[in-house]
Amino acid sequence: MDFLFDFTILHVLISVIALASGVLLTIAFTKGENPHSMMVAFLVATAANLLTGFLFPFHGITPAIVIGALNTVILVGTIVASARQERSRLWAVSYVTGSLALLYFNCLVFIVQSFQKVPSLHAMAPVGNEPPVIVSQGVLFLVAIAAGYLCLRRTGRPAI
Repeated sequence: MDFLFDFTILHVLISVIALASGVLLTIAFTKGENPHSMMVAFLVATAANLLTGFLFPFHGITPAIVIGALNTVILVGTIVASARQERSRLWAVSYVTGSLALLYFNCLVFIVQSFQKVPSLHAMAPVGNEPPVIVSQGVLFLVAIAAGYLCLRRTGRPAI
């Protein structure tokens, strides 16, 4: 097997772990819960996802590089907020918002990569700006807004 192929598989597996743990953490947030183990799994998987993403061959600034840099800044802020979330509601809101933003961008990249790499999806949108891609991104945005509302209304309040 080719090293780059194996590395890509590793990166995809880490991405799936980051996505799955992010979804589970979001579900917990909507219930007013904040499971420490899920938070750690999400933040570590997201950090590993960013690290492995930056280790691919560099061919200039691309949207993926820009999103990766933005996610790195968000990740650092989210880690700081996660350590201080018990101190005030503002830190808790910052932590939840940062986590949701990281999950949103991970899902956005997942959509874009799926349309680029999965043959049946690529056939529907070979350029990447066709209606199926735009609709998918729009639905993701609406789901993210709804999830954000549900999570933030419970942030810093005990679960019932």
